[in-house]
Amino acid sequence: MSNEFYARDTSRKIRAVQKAKGERGDRLTVNVPYGYRKNPDEPKEWIIDEEAAKVVRQIFDLCMQGRGPSQIAAQLEKEKVLNPTAYKQREGRKTPHQAPENECRWHESTVVAILERMEYIGATVNFKTYSNSIWDKKQRANPIENQKVFYGTHPAIITQEVFDKVQEIRQQRHRRTATGKSSIFSGLVFCADCRQKLYYSTTKYFEKRQDFFICSTHRANKDKCSGHYVRAVTLETMVWKHMEAVISFVTHHEEYSRREMGKKLQLQSEEAIRVHKKRLAQAEKRIAELDRLFLKIYEDNANGKLSDERYAMMSATYENEQTELKTEVKKLQGEIKVQEQKMQNLGVFIQRVKKYTTLNELTPYALRELVKGIYVEAPDKSSGKRKQKAHIEYDLVGYIPVNELMKAEKV
Repeated sequence: MSNEFYARDTSRKIRAVQKAKGERGDRLTVNVPYGYRKNPDEPKEWIIDEEAAKVVRQIFDLCMQGRGPSQIAAQLEKEKVLNPTAYKQREGRKTPHQAPENECRWHESTVVAILERMEYIGATVNFKTYSNSIWDKKQRANPIENQKVFYGTHPAIITQEVFDKVQEIRQQRHRRTATGKSSIFSGLVFCADCRQKLYYSTTKYFEKRQDFFICSTHRANKDKCSGHYVRAVTLETMVWKHMEAVISFVTHHEEYSRREMGKKLQLQSEEAIRVHKKRLAQAEKRIAELDRLFLKIYEDNANGKLSDERYAMMSATYENEQTELKTEVKKLQGEIKVQEQKMQNLGVFIQRVKKYTTLNELTPYALRELVKGIYVEAPDKSSGKRKQKAHIEYDLVGYIPVNELMKAEKV
C-alpha cells in the first residue's frame, strides 16, 4: 500500500512539473519532428534540416495541387524518397520506430500527420495527448481547446498562409473515382441552387473533354434539384478566364482595386456583422432563459409539482436545445471574427494575386491558393443555345465583380 501511495504521489508531482513546463511554453516532446534537427550548440533549440524540410515542403505543395495523402505517399515512394524513420536512422538519430522493411515506403497516415502538424509553422504544441492515470498507459488525443500552442518558437518550414489553406483543403476531402483519375476542381465545385457539391464523373473510356461534374442532389433525386451539369473542360475555361481577368486587373490597377474592393468588403462585412450579432444576442438570451427554465423544473420536480418522467423529458429537450445554441453561438462568434478581418485579408489576397502576374495557364496550386469555391448555375437554353454561368468565390475576399470594376474604372 505504501509503495502504491509513493508511486501515486511521485506521479502527481511529475505531472505537476510537466504541466507547469507545458504552460510556460517549454517543449514536452523529446522527439524532434521530421524536417528539424537539434542545434548541436544548443540541444533545446530546433533548427531546419534542409534535406528533410525539402520533402515536407513538397508534401504541402502536392496537397495544394489537389493531391490526396495516398497519392502523395505513392509519389514519394515512386521518387525513392526515404520515409521519416529510415531517414532519421540513416542520419544516426534516435527514433521510437523500428527500421522499416522498405525504406521508401510512405504510409498515408505519415503524410496526414505531416500535413496536420503545427510545428511546421514554427509553433510548439503541448498537451497533444493525455492519460487517465499512472496505471493507464494508453495515450489519448487531447481536444484542440485543451492544447497549448506557442508561436514563433523555432524557424518555420511552412508559412501560416499555406498551412491554413492545406487544412481547408483537407476539410474538403473528396472521393476518388474508380478509375484513379482526378480533377483539379474536385472539392471546389458546388451547385448554385442547392449549394451541395458537384460530383466529378469519368470512366476509363472517357477522353478529357468528356469528363463532367453533376449536382450530387440531382443525381440522388432528380426532383430535388435540376441537373447542374458542366463539362470539366468548359469549367476550366470559365474559371481560368475569370481568374486571368482578376489577376490582370488587380496587378495593373492595384490601388483602384484595393479601394473599390475595400468599399464592397466593408459594406458586406458591416451587414454580415449586423445580422450575426443580432442572431448572437437572440441565441445568448435564449441560453440564459433555458438556464432559468432548468432551475424552475428542478424546483417543481423537487416540490412534487412535476413528475420524474415529465422532468426527464423536459430536461432532455432543454439540454439539447441549449447544446445546439451553444454550438451556434461559437459559430457566430467565429463568423463575426472572420468578417472583422476581411479588410486585412484584402491586402493578403492582393499579394497572392501578384505572385501570378506571369501565369499563362490554370495551375492546381494557383487555383487552390486563390479560389475558395465555384458555384455553377443551371444551363440557360431559352435562346436556343446552351449558356451556363459560374460564380467564383475567391479566398479571403469573396466574389469579385471584375466586369463591373473594369467599367467603373473607365468612367
